[in-house]
Amino acid sequence: MRFLRSIIIILSVLQAGWMTFDGARALTAGDYTTPASGEYAGQLGPWARIVKAVGIEPRSTLMKSIFVFYGLAWLIVTSFFAQKLQWTWWAMLIAAAGSLWYLPIGTVSSLIQIALLLLLRRQSISNDLTSL
Repeated sequence: MRFLRSIIIILSVLQAGWMTFDGARALTAGDYTTPASGEYAGQLGPWARIVKAVGIEPRSTLMKSIFVFYGLAWLIVTSFFAQKLQWTWWAMLIAAAGSLWYLPIGTVSSLIQIALLLLLRRQSISNDLTSL
């Protein structure tokens, strides 16, 4: 279980940390980190289309602030999860599910985290039942 927990923590720190960094950078420098050259130079990822469909301009101050707030909140939850506080399992599941829209890499990372969280929960329940 320690191994699963460690992978979940690493993935969530990377994903939440990147969201926080990229949102803060976008707020201070004016734009997100985008490819500097090539076919996708200056373009945001596929997540931008999803956000725009919901009615939020991807490069708006609101969206940049959402990135920072979401990333920081997730990092805080992750620190509590690392301390093995029981309520954090649900918070981590919600945070990972809430970032499924962050295509493409965020979606993959979130799916892995959700699967590992469910596996961790299943193992925990199995261990509780065997100790009865």
